[in-house]
Amino acid sequence: MLKPTRSFSILVLALVALNFTACSGKKEAAPEAASNKGVGPVQSMTVGPMDVTLAAKGQQLFQNKCSACHKLSEKYVGPAIKGVTQRRTPEWIMNMILNPQEMTEKDPVARELLATHFTQMTFQNVTQEEARSILEYFRQNDGAK
Repeated sequence: MLKPTRSFSILVLALVALNFTACSGKKEAAPEAASNKGVGPVQSMTVGPMDVTLAAKGQQLFQNKCSACHKLSEKYVGPAIKGVTQRRTPEWIMNMILNPQEMTEKDPVARELLATHFTQMTFQNVTQEEARSILEYFRQNDGAK
C-alpha cells in the first residue's frame, strides 16, 4: 500500500478547507450585469453614438495608465478588456475606473474580479472626463456604433 506524502496531505487539507469555506460562507448574490451601476460618483449616464475623437483620447490614456495591468484580448495582471461594455453597464465601468478601492470593497462583481485576479486595481488619477474617454475607447473596441 502507498503511503501519502506530506505534500499530498497538505494539498488535501487545503482543498477540504477551501471547500468548507466556500460552502459554509453565506454568498451574496451578484446583481444582474445589465442593472449594476457599481459604487461611486457615476449614478447615471447616457452614451450616444461612437465618438472617435473621444475614443482616440481614451486609447492614449489607456496606453499610458492602464496597459501595465490590462491587455485588450488577454488576461494579464487584470482581466482582458475586450467585451467589457457588453458585460457591464457604462456606470459600472466608470465607477471601477474612478473608484476601484470602494468598488472591490462593496460591489460583488468587483469583489469577484479581485478574488479571481488577486490584484487590487489602483486609482490612476483620472478625471471623470478622462474615464469617459477610456469608456469610449472600450466601446470602440467592442464594436459600438
